[in-house]
Amino acid sequence: MSLRSNLFNKRLTYLMLSVTASSAIFLSACNDTSPQADTEVAADLSVFEGCYTVSQDEPAQIKISQQNDTWVMQMKEPVTAKRVWDNPEPLEVIENSDIPQFFSIDPDNVDAVIGRPDRVLILAHVKPAYANIDPLLDSEYLSYIYRGANTIYRVECDEVNTDILANPHANLVIDNVDDSI
Repeated sequence: MSLRSNLFNKRLTYLMLSVTASSAIFLSACNDTSPQADTEVAADLSVFEGCYTVSQDEPAQIKISQQNDTWVMQMKEPVTAKRVWDNPEPLEVIENSDIPQFFSIDPDNVDAVIGRPDRVLILAHVKPAYANIDPLLDSEYLSYIYRGANTIYRVECDEVNTDILANPHANLVIDNVDDSI
């Protein structure tokens, strides 16, 4: 055999080995059977835990919390109720595919949606990056309350009873109903 054909055979052998190794790596990468590839990440509902109001100047009106592994909402009661918050109402996860029924926002820009089973109240958490670039949003939270959508604000929770049925902008404190203070 000539030197030239021997060199050609060595190069051809290296080329074939390289193609075979590359093909094996490529095919093994395409055969990903890990469970993470097939499952969708559940929405992080903890972004909703806290209190909300329709204006940053008003006291909290809605409280969202987790009780016994269930997400619930409570509304502030009027002064005559002699308590600050009403009985907890259960909430459930709303699918992102249902977002267009309640909000005029691309579902890809929302990372969590929760609402009452009767759909009278729906809360959506907009991805912070999107909330920063959309001039129509001045909060990361959207609310849908009986056929109307608006931004809402996350505010500090309080245990002070205020007369929200009167003039909520007055911030008139009627009575502190928390006996531990």
